Amino acid sequence: MRKELQILTDHGKQFITDLRNQPVSERFRGRPVISAGIRPEEIEAAAAMCPTAAIDSHSGSIDLGRCTFCNECALAVSEAYRFTNDYRIAATRREDLVIKPGQADSLRIDETAVRKEIRRLFRRSLKLRQVSAGGDNSCEMELGATGNVNFDMGRYGIEFVASPRHADGI
Repeated sequence: MRKELQILTDHGKQFITDLRNQPVSERFRGRPVISAGIRPEEIEAAAAMCPTAAIDSHSGSIDLGRCTFCNECALAVSEAYRFTNDYRIAATRREDLVIKPGQADSLRIDETAVRKEIRRLFRRSLKLRQVSAGGDNSCEMELGATGNVNFDMGRYGIEFVASPRHADGI
C-alpha cells in the first residue's frame, strides 16, 4: 500500500482537469499566418513546395480544407508563412477555411448556424464511427488517445463506437 501511495504522490493527477483552459504546446501546428507583404516569388516558392496544392499560386492564400499542415511552405519561405499553435481551425462555411495574407484573426464557428434540433439532440452525447480507407493507423492511434485518462473525451459525451449502426456520425 505504501508503494501505491508513493506512486500517486510522485505522479499526481493522471488526467487534465480542464481541457478547455489547458495551454497548447508551442510545437503544435495550427492555424497558419501569412505575411501581408508577401512577394510573388515567395508565393511561387511556397506553392511549388505544397504537396496538396493548398496554396493559391496567385494570392498566396492557404486552403485549410486541403492543407495537411506539413510545414513545407513555412520551411521554404519562413518569413512569409508560419503556423501558430491555435487549434481552433474549424469553420461553418467552406470559404472561411481559406486563410488570406495579412489575416491574423482566429477562425470562428457561427453558433447561429447550428440548427436548434441538432443542438438539442447532441447536447450531451455524440457517438462517432471513425472509418479509415488505406491509412497508416496514425489517426486511429490519435483517436484512441482521446479516450485515455489524460484527455477523456467521454466526460464531454463524445464516444467512438464500433459500428456505423450505433453512430450519430461517421
